[in-house]
Amino acid sequence: MDAKRIILNETSYFGFNSRTVLKDEIKKRNFSKVLLVSDETLMEVGITAKIENVLKHGDIPYELFVDIKPNPSVENVQSGVQKCLESGADVIVAVGGGSVIDTAKAIGIVVKNPEFSDVVSLNGFAETKNKSLPIIALPTTAGTAAEVTINYVITDSDSQQKMVCIDPNDIPILAIIDSELMAEMPKSVAAATGMDALTHAIEGYITLGAWSMSDMFHAEAIKMIVENIELAVNEKNMDAINNMGVAQYVAGMGFSNVGLGIVHSLAHQLGAVYDTPHGVANAMLLPYVLRFNGDVCIDKYKNIGTTLGYKMDNLSDSVVIDTIVNIVFELNDKLGIPRTIKDTGIKESDFDMLAKKALFDPCTGGNPKTVTKEDLYDLYKQAYLG
Repeated sequence: MDAKRIILNETSYFGFNSRTVLKDEIKKRNFSKVLLVSDETLMEVGITAKIENVLKHGDIPYELFVDIKPNPSVENVQSGVQKCLESGADVIVAVGGGSVIDTAKAIGIVVKNPEFSDVVSLNGFAETKNKSLPIIALPTTAGTAAEVTINYVITDSDSQQKMVCIDPNDIPILAIIDSELMAEMPKSVAAATGMDALTHAIEGYITLGAWSMSDMFHAEAIKMIVENIELAVNEKNMDAINNMGVAQYVAGMGFSNVGLGIVHSLAHQLGAVYDTPHGVANAMLLPYVLRFNGDVCIDKYKNIGTTLGYKMDNLSDSVVIDTIVNIVFELNDKLGIPRTIKDTGIKESDFDMLAKKALFDPCTGGNPKTVTKEDLYDLYKQAYLG
């Protein structure tokens, strides 16, 4: 039996206003200057300022870097590396969603491994020699779990490719999941990132690399997300928002270590080519992929249904699959996410190109069912037509 590996960040804090621990954590670790990584939207709505206030009250010097777009590019990373080196920072504090934290990871890796300064050479399983510049991550969305994963995604604009970078050296040393930072998300962002977390949990649960410990994480994450996402998104219920913050983290503990599947392979291409928000792409594609994978995942689908309170005994395989697929469709409907990818700007003439790219995406190998380019083409077509 092959050895199983679990890699997690070393320390995490959870709960409303938990960001207050940041000052003491920085000081006890003897860091002298912070590069505060965020984005312009978070600056405008005052989220970044909440962290600036903590640093100011702790007399901790910092410099800001906010030149990051929603699907961060190679150029964003390179600008951040230059800013980090010029600032003399010895720790990065990343405040934002997956785009911000992913960019911070790439910055931290390149600063300590300058031979990868082109950034594109980090694609896939990069053999970096040194750990990242220390990163402290404070997520503002309940979705990507970037604060606890060994993955980050950067877009190569030249090749229109989303690079999935997998590197244990990038994991943040400290995560602070402060639900107050998540409470300001617009409904559309909360919906997209919440469904991103559900996709992580479901794909991680059925991926080829899944095993007993990852199943434990993913099953609980699925239950928590389905029970809390509507209240968190539509009602802004603080308990539900806090639960979503925990659930997406738990999903990250799993999928970071066992991989994902073709929902992500397909979604990555929509983000790279059309700049479709990642969570939206995942949410729209998930039900179609669940139907495709259903015949090899019946037992896992029954477990999901049972966990969510459905009576799954004595159901035919087709009804089991329909039940799980409809759970996702209904959630998307309640959260205002479209049922098809038609409105993302995707063109039918691009299906072949997108399918070719998706076939070689690093997530494809983890899918529980072997796929061909033709399968991926058909999935784009199904998700387009509805």
